[in-house]
Amino acid sequence: MLPHMAAAYNLARWLTRQEQDASDVTQEAMVRAFTFFKGYHGGDARSWLLAIVRNTCYTWLRKNRSHEFTTSFDLDLHDAQDPAANPEQAALQNANQDVLRKALEDIPLEFREVLVLRELEGLSYQQICGVTDLPIGTVMSRLSRARTRLQRVLQPHEDGETKHDL
Repeated sequence: MLPHMAAAYNLARWLTRQEQDASDVTQEAMVRAFTFFKGYHGGDARSWLLAIVRNTCYTWLRKNRSHEFTTSFDLDLHDAQDPAANPEQAALQNANQDVLRKALEDIPLEFREVLVLRELEGLSYQQICGVTDLPIGTVMSRLSRARTRLQRVLQPHEDGETKHDL
């Protein structure tokens, strides 16, 4: 499981939105993976571990932040380029990354998780289904909604405006 530790922490970090919480959840997930390793029957070890991390995150969030599970499904609510050679452009890129990170952290949990699994961890739709235990249609729908929300949040920043709400 050690080769997948970074992916496990990354998922926990995006779901909990706090580094310390992500560390705690990842540690708990690794203990659970070790405890239930006899139930692992081969296959995609990364997806198996990420499913445990996801479930551990949800258990932790229900216990510690139950308000995050009440989500509005209102739809109204980048591609990172190489660092620039000059400091001004590098600073602008860092600001854009901060805006993207904040926008991603602000979208609802069920959208954020599929977006992180697909775009940041590179999982296929089938692997995401395995991790989240959702039908492929739901995964595709949530991914589409997540991308739409993210695009709508980021659009004012591209136009040089500031939007304060989703």
